[in-house]
Amino acid sequence: MNPGTLIYEVRDRVAYVTFSTPERLNSITEERLVDLEAAIAAVEADESICAMVISGQGRAFCVGDDLDLLTRAFEDFDYFEGFLKRFAKVLLRLEQLEVPVIAAANGLTRAGGFELTLCCDIVLVADDAQFGDVHLAVHVLPGGGATQRLPRLIGEQRAKELIWSAKWLTGPEAVEYGLALRSVPRERLDEEVEQLLAGLRDKPRQALASVKRMVHRARHLPVNDGVYAEIEEFFSYLRAYPYGRDGFAASRKAVQRKH
Repeated sequence: MNPGTLIYEVRDRVAYVTFSTPERLNSITEERLVDLEAAIAAVEADESICAMVISGQGRAFCVGDDLDLLTRAFEDFDYFEGFLKRFAKVLLRLEQLEVPVIAAANGLTRAGGFELTLCCDIVLVADDAQFGDVHLAVHVLPGGGATQRLPRLIGEQRAKELIWSAKWLTGPEAVEYGLALRSVPRERLDEEVEQLLAGLRDKPRQALASVKRMVHRARHLPVNDGVYAEIEEFFSYLRAYPYGRDGFAASRKAVQRKH
């Protein structure tokens, strides 16, 4: 499946989604939303996939909404509202995807592209990337969830400062703010992604999904409720799948052989 605005391929249990309109800085169009929905659906349907990686061709990861789309949107607010609600649904679906979603922010990452990274489980970023919300630089408000996800991720004060100031961050600054896990030279970004994936490929999709589900639930539960919810998920996983019992049995045999 290679739709018009992205390349989708599966290699060794990982779905790679590469935004492929570098001439438009991988901006968001209606067609890209359709293509991204199709990619998400493909991952949902293929239970052999254990992770999803999103990256961009050229010098940008994604710069947010396309200029032609925005020209129409600022002339027709009903159209604008419909588009943003559709974008919100796509991002929520991406956020709730049961496999780990990794963003490889290779360059310019702003506005809707920045908001997309907030929906990913792990962000790896190039050292020289320009990374930020930056809506208020042109006196426009965030419309893709930044005011809701960013405070949960980095705290209210830092979120307000980043949105109000509309400032760009480098890769290392994005790490310092808690917006990315690691920053590396651009030429090493793919290698860093593969090193991260090496720790995921040997894990059952259902185990990865259960952990993701519980971490997300923890955002909304007091610790004492969350602990018991974790136990509930533990036994739901154990009863539904053989991986835990099989893993324990293999580990026990390995210990017995050593002794």
